[in-house]
Amino acid sequence: MENEQLIKIAVVGPESTGKSTLSLQLARHFDTLWVPEYAREYCSGLQVKPTLQDELNMYYGQLALERSLEPLAKHGILICDTTFITIKIWSDHFFGFTPPQVIEQLYKHPYDLYLLMDIDLPWEDDPLRDFPDKREHFMAVWQKELSQLQGTYRVISGQGEERFRHATAAVEAYLTSK
Repeated sequence: MENEQLIKIAVVGPESTGKSTLSLQLARHFDTLWVPEYAREYCSGLQVKPTLQDELNMYYGQLALERSLEPLAKHGILICDTTFITIKIWSDHFFGFTPPQVIEQLYKHPYDLYLLMDIDLPWEDDPLRDFPDKREHFMAVWQKELSQLQGTYRVISGQGEERFRHATAAVEAYLTSK
């Protein structure tokens, strides 16, 4: 499948907002593939907090994983469980800047629709999550980043099945508008 025909739906947002669960549900619903979050696997092997080099490694890993799955997507849709915009957000937060190679790719690697997960789900503890008290802050950061990219995004809220219905409706509305 050629990339020009592929519609990429990115499921993004702060920690503990159901991105991975929803990505898998959407991929099943639309009978296609989903790109898992590379950083989750990468960070599970770290013994210390990620360094700037780790952030770059996660950036390259996420990009490579996504590119490897693009040709296998079905029905012209690929669901992405987060994007490397996350690397920008974490680099800015932890190190005060983002590596130039990440910034350069932000505008060259757009997604057709971003589903920004709302912070209305209860926090679930996980060793890879750090900021239960900064969810509002990171929600505002995500909205700012997506606006600066001029990305088409919809905030997805609700619990359980309701959240899935809202996400599905947003994707279907986008697809019918094409």
